[in-house]
Amino acid sequence: MEAINYLLKFAFDTVLMILVLRVWLQLVRADFYNPFSQFIVKVSNPLVIPLRRVIPSIAGVDLATIVLAYVFATLTFIIIPLINSGPIDIVSALYLGLIYLIKQTGILLFIIMLVMALMSWVVQGYNPTQMIFHQLTAPVLAPIKRIIPSIGGLDLSVLIAFLLLNVLNILFRGWIPYWAML
Repeated sequence: MEAINYLLKFAFDTVLMILVLRVWLQLVRADFYNPFSQFIVKVSNPLVIPLRRVIPSIAGVDLATIVLAYVFATLTFIIIPLINSGPIDIVSALYLGLIYLIKQTGILLFIIMLVMALMSWVVQGYNPTQMIFHQLTAPVLAPIKRIIPSIGGLDLSVLIAFLLLNVLNILFRGWIPYWAML
């Protein structure tokens, strides 16, 4: 049963990350023709396109994808307890789904910044994935770069962002019920 739980959680998390990336790519107006962007759009289209007929975008924000991401985050807390013959509380699942969606978005930001930092050491020249990662993290890193510029060619903005994300995680653990559990 533990293996099934793991595979289900992995499947829900993968779909959730792809949907969050789709919304994020649209919000930062990332290069649509980039291979990474194309992958995210093509993989998520079968889920998003039917829902867009019912839920329109508002002010350039893809509400259908956000709702779908929230549904998948919530289903994590409905399907897995259902398979384990545990009690299912729909109200708790709705709350935990929202918290989980927010936390997974922060984890995704952390992972992208970490991969981007590692790629900066290894990749020489132009890399399309690295360009998309720069576009995705620019809204977070640009304000930090304005306050703390590069020192001797060393960009400390990712390190400061890691520190701030961890501080937020610690604060939310104390303020938001069940944050630490997820």
